[in-house]
Amino acid sequence: MKKIIITQKNNLEEEINSGAMIRLAGVSESLSGAKNIHLAIATIPSERCSTTHFHTNCESAIYVLSGRGVFIHGDSMEIEENISEGDFIFVPEGSLHQPVNTGKDDLKLIVARNTPVEIVEEVSELGRKNC
Repeated sequence: MKKIIITQKNNLEEEINSGAMIRLAGVSESLSGAKNIHLAIATIPSERCSTTHFHTNCESAIYVLSGRGVFIHGDSMEIEENISEGDFIFVPEGSLHQPVNTGKDDLKLIVARNTPVEIVEEVSELGRKNC
């Protein structure tokens, strides 16, 4: 039988931050030996954002756990959609995006990917820069 791994909340893996966004993994290759999935919680402080970026090797599924903001996306980052608690977001491989916290409280996102290690490309000339 294969071993089940439980990662306690005080043993999460801090990942590379993206702008003001801090991401802590609970299921990852190094924590649990995952081969086809990754699960983390991302926190964006009030009035802050991640960098504009895309993932070259995976799809992402995001659940807005708490807070509110906008999710900027599109080939030229021309689309801004409001997001809030309870919303689900699907991000295809290679799609530019930038979550922005527009609320007074932290924006907390549950992020799942179909690979244990993501490859991220930042695009600093697009998206919001003042956060």
